[in-house]
Amino acid sequence: MEKKELQIELTPEVAEGTYANLAVISHSSSEFVADFIRILPGMPKAQVKSRIVLTPEHAKRLLFALEDNIVKYEKQFGKINVETPPATPFIVPGGEA
Repeated sequence: MEKKELQIELTPEVAEGTYANLAVISHSSSEFVADFIRILPGMPKAQVKSRIVLTPEHAKRLLFALEDNIVKYEKQFGKINVETPPATPFIVPGGEA
C-alpha cells in the first residue's frame, strides 16, 4: 500500500498567528472547546480571538504533542518557569461545552 503525502496549506493571513494570553477550556461528552483570549491591561473586556473544537481523541493527541514539544524546548532553551498561580491562567470549567 502506497503512503500518500498530506499537503498542508498555510495562508499568509493565518501564518501571522493570533496572540492570546488566556485560554478557557471546556468539554462535553463528545468534544473539547478551547477559547483563546487576549487580555489587555486596563481593559474591562476581553475578546475570544480563536476557538478550536476537538474530539476527545484529538484533544489527547494535542496534549501529547504539547508535552513532547515542551520537553524538546526545555532541553534546548532551559526550564520554563510558571508562576503559581499564573498571571493569565488556563481556565478549566467543569465541563459543559
